Amino acid sequence: MTSYIVLMNWTEQGARNVRDSPKRLDAARKQLGDMGGSFKAFYLTMGEYDMVAVVEAPDDAVLARFSLMLAAAGNVRTRTLKAFPEFAYREIITSLG
Repeated sequence: MTSYIVLMNWTEQGARNVRDSPKRLDAARKQLGDMGGSFKAFYLTMGEYDMVAVVEAPDDAVLARFSLMLAAAGNVRTRTLKAFPEFAYREIITSLG
């Protein structure tokens, strides 16, 4: 599974309906699960982003579809970072020679 960091900000619609946010998170968790992925961690954050999630998906295409589904709902805007775990980081650095 590939890991991703998803940075999220509420849209105006999402902020207006913030009390429904936990239900939307549960629905998003189920959607990603149905696509073969999972949420590993979720945080409400202070600063530039409103929320941060660490998720796994079988491949980039699955996460792209998931992100588009989130965007289409209109409650959040996302920025996604593909994340390499420490062992992959070490392999990549070692391969530099």
